[in-house]
Amino acid sequence: MPESPAAHSSLNILVVDDETNIRRTLSVCLESEGHRVRAVSNVDDAVAEASTRSFDVCFLDMRLGADDGLDLIPVLVGIIPWLKIIVITAYASIETAVEAIRRGASDYLPKPFTPIQVKMAIEKVAKVHHLEQKVDDLQEELKLLRPDLDFSSSSPAMQLVINLARQVAASEATILLRGETGTGKTVLARQIHHWSNRSGKPLGIISCPTLSPQLLESELFGHVKGAFTSAVRDNPGRIAACDGGTLMLDEIGELSLSIQAKLLRFLQDREYERMGDSRTRKADVRIISATNLDLEQAVRTGRFREDLLYRLNVIQIEIPPLRERADDVMSLAELLLGFFGRKYHRPSICFTEAARESLKQHSWPGNIRELRNTIERAVILSSSDRVGAEHIPGKTVVAGSLPRIGDAISLARIEEEHIRRVLAGSKSLQDAADTLGIDQATLWRRRKRYGI
Repeated sequence: MPESPAAHSSLNILVVDDETNIRRTLSVCLESEGHRVRAVSNVDDAVAEASTRSFDVCFLDMRLGADDGLDLIPVLVGIIPWLKIIVITAYASIETAVEAIRRGASDYLPKPFTPIQVKMAIEKVAKVHHLEQKVDDLQEELKLLRPDLDFSSSSPAMQLVINLARQVAASEATILLRGETGTGKTVLARQIHHWSNRSGKPLGIISCPTLSPQLLESELFGHVKGAFTSAVRDNPGRIAACDGGTLMLDEIGELSLSIQAKLLRFLQDREYERMGDSRTRKADVRIISATNLDLEQAVRTGRFREDLLYRLNVIQIEIPPLRERADDVMSLAELLLGFFGRKYHRPSICFTEAARESLKQHSWPGNIRELRNTIERAVILSSSDRVGAEHIPGKTVVAGSLPRIGDAISLARIEEEHIRRVLAGSKSLQDAADTLGIDQATLWRRRKRYGI
């Protein structure tokens, strides 16, 4: 029989009961099962604990002196939306059980109870918590619709990257992933989380350039209702949602200086405040950041904090571009072809020899992301089960094949090729944007449009 999630997952548990013996008994029982317990005796202390720490489960007494414990249920759930509450009471009845569930409790445990009953109650809510996390993970996967890269490589440089990532995954060190756009930094971050001791906890990913500074701060640290015009309800933020797990900050070089200061404080003290709220909160989150910028140059120009760079760069992993691992192009292309063949109901689709040569000859300035988009487009355009060179337009780099001003081609095609070449020859997105005469947000939209 497989073990329940509670058998191998340590939970953060809040005990709220005005009886000293009950608090002590529950704490000993739960801690003996490997869980972390905070025990309080009244409503105010319960709210204070929930406001500063993240909990998975709460054992809540129905009568707390002169206070009704059931009134505390919506308050706690409002602070920690994923909290599972087990009501405990010496005044058990069908009516009180129904009322507890109606107000948001997950289970109901009458006093006196035994350690076995407590363990069974924990296992029950842990299973629900585990299933909810699996659903969240599956929804994230469906959004991305990405193939599972097997992280095998013929490239010595890439093999070193993979070995280093496996080695540091088991540590608690902050990791900085560096590499050109499209090299697979997000995919590697996911794999590091999977290899780590935090794999049973949430993984969050934030793309820093896609949000305004205000929205990015809200997404990262959360906000309370009314913190700004569109804040119509509380948002716990990704740090709270990823407590015990991992948070990846993609393109961290795009953070504003004000957010950099708040992130630095979180990395140093594991403390933060939500927007519009002065209450200090704590969370245990491992940060993996990624960038294609020269952060040292950004420090010299005052666009990035030097002390934050030191905090982020405990372990640095440099991912080589696809042009430096040419032997991997065809293995990746075959993997992607199989993935998109299944997705578009063409399981037997394959490359012609001419298509293989086209794929091998291209320099892939957009790296794996460009290769992925190229293969998907080829599968869609192919009318048979064979992908030919004609289905990979513009990928073979030979004399006379690149677009020229005055050719019978669209402006969009010229713009795409120009952006690709500028990106391939630039040290950073900012350098490319400066060369093109546009801001980084516009460049990001163009890259998204052309799959670069």
